[in-house]
Amino acid sequence: MESNKEAFRNYLQLEKKYSVHTVHAYLKDIEFFEEFNKAHFEQENIDKANYSQIRSWIVSLVDQDVANVSVNRKMASLKAFYKFLLKIKQIEVNPMLKHKALKTPKIVQIPFSEKELTDLMQEVSSPVGFEQIRDKLIIELFYTTGIRRAELVNLMIYNVDISSSVIKVLGKRNKERIIPVLPIVLEQFSLYLNERASVESIVDESYFFISKKGLKLSESFVYRLINSYFSRVSEKVKKSPHVLRHTFATHLLNNGADLNSVKELLGHSSLASTQVYTHNSLAELKKVYVNAHPRNKQ
Repeated sequence: MESNKEAFRNYLQLEKKYSVHTVHAYLKDIEFFEEFNKAHFEQENIDKANYSQIRSWIVSLVDQDVANVSVNRKMASLKAFYKFLLKIKQIEVNPMLKHKALKTPKIVQIPFSEKELTDLMQEVSSPVGFEQIRDKLIIELFYTTGIRRAELVNLMIYNVDISSSVIKVLGKRNKERIIPVLPIVLEQFSLYLNERASVESIVDESYFFISKKGLKLSESFVYRLINSYFSRVSEKVKKSPHVLRHTFATHLLNNGADLNSVKELLGHSSLASTQVYTHNSLAELKKVYVNAHPRNKQ
C-alpha cells in the first residue's frame, strides 16, 4: 500500500507539476521533521502530529541559528503536506492551520543599471569563436526576455523560431509561454547557430545551448558565467541570472511598460509576484515627478 508520503510525492509531481528539485526539497523537510519527532516524541508517524510538536521543532531550528527564511520554507513544506492529508481525508484537522510565518527582513534586489548593461555589451560587442558568441547570446537573452536560468538551460532547439521572432519556454509547473525576441538578438541567434553547427560531437542535440563538448549547460555553469562577465562592469555583491531577470523587469517598468505586460513576459501567475519589481520604477517615477512638477520648481 502506498504511504502518505509517497502519495504526497506523486501529488506534487503529477497534479501540482512541481520540479524535481522542489519535490525533493519538500520531502527532505518532511523527513527532517520525522527525525525530530522520533527523537523527541518517540513518534515515527508524523501524520497525527499536533502543533505543539511542530512548534517545538521551530524552537529547535531557531536555537540552531537556522535563518527565519529557511524555517519558513520548512513550515511551508509541512503546511502543504498536512493540507494534502486533509484533502485525502487522512486527518480531520490541519495542525498548521493557525501557524504564522516568522518575520524575515525584506531583501531588496538591486538591478544592474542601464549603464552597466551598456558597458558590458560594448565589452562583448565583437565575440570570436563558439564560446564567446554563445556567452554573449546568453547575456542578451537574459536581459531582453527576463527568462529564468532553468528556462534558459532547458530551452530546446525546436522551440526557437527565428522566422517568427519568438522562443517558447517551459516555466514553473510546466507552464509554457511564448516570448518575443528583439531583432538585435535574432542576429546573435544566427551567429550562434552557425558556430554550433561546427561543434564536432553534440551529445545533447535537442538542447539549444551546449558546451564546446556538445553537452547541455548546467545551471551552476550559467550562474558562474553571468557572475564572471558582470564582475567586469559592476561592484554589486550579487551578480546572478536572477538579478538580470530583475533588471529586465525594472528597466521595462522604468521605460513605461505596464505591470500586466511585464507579468506575462515573466510568466508570473499573479500580479503580486510582479509587484516586487516596482520599487525601483517607483524611485524613477519620484525623480521625474520632483523634476517636473511646477510646485517643486517654485
